[in-house]
Amino acid sequence: MGKTTLVGAVSEIVPLRTEALVTNASAGIDSLAGIESKSTTTVAMDFGRISLADDLVLYLFGTPGQYRFWFMWDDLIRGAIGAVVLIDTRRLEDSFAAVDYFEARNLPFLVALNQFDDAPQYPIEDIRQALAVPADVPIMPIDARRREPAKEALVRLTEYALQKVTRGY
Repeated sequence: MGKTTLVGAVSEIVPLRTEALVTNASAGIDSLAGIESKSTTTVAMDFGRISLADDLVLYLFGTPGQYRFWFMWDDLIRGAIGAVVLIDTRRLEDSFAAVDYFEARNLPFLVALNQFDDAPQYPIEDIRQALAVPADVPIMPIDARRREPAKEALVRLTEYALQKVTRGY
């Protein structure tokens, strides 16, 4: 949760957003356990752009978290340098599939712990163990509403991806 917010916080262009109101039509399909106050959801993808340097531009895609939208992921990772797996500790179990997906495709990823006021806080090593994330995968707390922490996550992901490329995976 927070992908649309993250893209909007860091994008240097007006982001494309595909949010729709959560309706009763998704009852029984999409669980809102732990986030009952959520009123909108991404139904296609969000898109933004950020320049990290004169010769380094990242295109940002915020994808829906629901399983029924995962068919998009295979196309989006072509040419991707990496992925940010944005974690909501109120719904940690929703993160396992994304971690497994990027590990299986050998795509560098970073785990970003989105800091919600009412979310439980856990030590990073506890999160690493719960998600079975290898020791070299970066895990960092962020506030997806704020540009600088979100940008720091993208910079760290880029550095990590470059390290993996130079080491030959």
